[in-house]
Amino acid sequence: MSKRLFIAEKPSVAQEFARILGVNARRGDGYLESEDTIVTWCVGHLVTMSYPEVYDEAMKKWALDTLPFLPDTFRYEIIPNVKKQFMTVSGLLNREDVDTIYICTDSGREGEYIYRLVDQMAGVPDTKTKLRVWIDSQTEDEIKRGIREAKPMAEYDNLSHSAYLRAKEDYLMGINFSRVLSLKYGYWLNNNFQNEKWTSVSVGRVMTCVLGMVVTREWEIRNFVKTPFYRVLGTFSLEGKTFQGEWKAVEGSRYFASPALYKENGFKEKEKAQELIDSLMKPESVSSMEPESVSSVIETVEKKKEKKNPPLLFNLAELQNLASKLFKISPDETLAIVQELYEKKLVTYPRTDARVLSTAVAEEIGKNLRGLQGYEQAAPYLSYISENQTYKGLKKTRYVNDKQITDHYAIIPTGQGLSALKSLGAVQTKMYEVIVRRFLSIFYPPAVYQKLNVTVKAGQERFFTSAKVLLEEGFLPVSQYSFTKKKSPSEITRSDEEDDAEETNSDDLREILGQLKKDMPVDLTECTMKEGETSPPKRYNSGSMILAMENAGQLIEDEELRAQIKGSGIGTSATRAEILKKLFNIDYLKLNTKTQIITPTLKGELVCGIVRYSMPAMLSPKLTASWEKGLTGVAEGEISEEEYMEKLTGFVSQLVGTVKAGDNRGQLNAYYRLASGHYKPVKKGGKSKQS
Repeated sequence: MSKRLFIAEKPSVAQEFARILGVNARRGDGYLESEDTIVTWCVGHLVTMSYPEVYDEAMKKWALDTLPFLPDTFRYEIIPNVKKQFMTVSGLLNREDVDTIYICTDSGREGEYIYRLVDQMAGVPDTKTKLRVWIDSQTEDEIKRGIREAKPMAEYDNLSHSAYLRAKEDYLMGINFSRVLSLKYGYWLNNNFQNEKWTSVSVGRVMTCVLGMVVTREWEIRNFVKTPFYRVLGTFSLEGKTFQGEWKAVEGSRYFASPALYKENGFKEKEKAQELIDSLMKPESVSSMEPESVSSVIETVEKKKEKKNPPLLFNLAELQNLASKLFKISPDETLAIVQELYEKKLVTYPRTDARVLSTAVAEEIGKNLRGLQGYEQAAPYLSYISENQTYKGLKKTRYVNDKQITDHYAIIPTGQGLSALKSLGAVQTKMYEVIVRRFLSIFYPPAVYQKLNVTVKAGQERFFTSAKVLLEEGFLPVSQYSFTKKKSPSEITRSDEEDDAEETNSDDLREILGQLKKDMPVDLTECTMKEGETSPPKRYNSGSMILAMENAGQLIEDEELRAQIKGSGIGTSATRAEILKKLFNIDYLKLNTKTQIITPTLKGELVCGIVRYSMPAMLSPKLTASWEKGLTGVAEGEISEEEYMEKLTGFVSQLVGTVKAGDNRGQLNAYYRLASGHYKPVKKGGKSKQS
């Protein structure tokens, strides 16, 4: 009797497949079997790429004359500590009674690579039917759908090519660049640490670029020179009520385009700001003995409604960024938590770059909503969604876009597995609430504000003020987490970007909103000077670093702009957290676990310096992102394997040749003197500490 074999990536996933398929009898270690079905599993990777010495024993010793190392055919081997499970899986794949294989590894590039390597090493004949199961969650319905709609493995060949090329790229760059830089500059690096005979230089396609981003930001902060500036604020009175406006040197001002200005709303020197104040506030009148000022009048009043839409749904990067702020946890901790929620069927697949849903999912979204009825935090909002049937028009909104989805749609609650909530830890429970509230908010209307912009003319100078009034809350109450302090309407209204004048006068302006009209006279009762200074760039925290990686080195806060450049990131949603973790583990970067702020170590700075003077291309976020975009092109069938490998080997060969021919120790010594001054001296056998 012929049998079908299901192979999952992890034992826990395999057990869920076995439960759904009714496979209960255990027949041996590493698999489950029933009359017509077998379920087995990998334990992550079972196969890896061989080290260079497997190709040639001479490669075991690092030497410049063996570089560049560019094999014509790549070799692979079984990972020793999982050999037993590989042998089990290999035996099952090649069993004569198994005629159909269902590939159930994670639905993504890395999951594809895990199975393909096993298939390759096990020598599974192509005479067997091989079907790919592609799922977005681990709910029973989704698993059954995935099995029912499984496609021939060959339809995922381009994704497989991309996966193999990604591994070859990381392998070739890592081995060649780490060896050549270590051989050229390892002793120089060791001279500054004195804790071992020779210090290797670890280089990677993505991690070195990320290291460079952090080090570059650190140098920007160190070299930043604060610039003081002086703003002028005017207090105006109307029928006993006051509001404040900020002076700006617009056209018509005596200071328009003056070299004395710092931007249009401040002066470089205190004296100039005082000069303006004196010109606006006249000396005391002899008759009244009270201060006078120039006549002031409302020049323009602009009222308009503004809408604030619910934000797009979470992809992994967005969730990691928010979790860093809310919970002060690192990206790899966030991924582990969301992975747990996924395995408990509570949310959809976490390793996704998409922030929208597919049309197919939108058509069935009622199932997700109905499933949330038993969730306490969702109950108050589900009645509105049901009564107004807002889910019916979801397909026509910006939250559904098939073109913006590659492997998986955004992270949303499945509406299932709610019984598992009782077993979750505190942070896991909060993370689930965050995901649910973001999901529910897209079924609510936008928040609506009344925006008031007022220009006051005082003599030939002008003051500007603005305020917002929240007219309709829309989705805002949905986004108020139960575990944070509840915001008042004024706090919800006010944005982080509003200036001091708006913050000061918002409440008063709301009261006189309907009274202000063009040409209305007002009294300038006071002019004050406010000193400020320019701020240095902010250090990356673990969340903003993930966003910067997603956006090719640009920390873009605007979500619409981020959506426009999607697909040009450094690394992938599945790898970014692990890359950061590796940089922490090898002591190139350090993470403050309380604040999640990332800073370089002295060792990391020196390695960055070595790369900067030897192969600066490895520090370019745009170039690194272009490699990732190339892999996407392979996955989509737009670029051939041969084209990509030709470009890759040429790049590696060129950079290795440049390093071998150069000697940058003079520049590096100067670099070290500049960098080391910001760290405490390195003790023998110890680590540097940043001052």
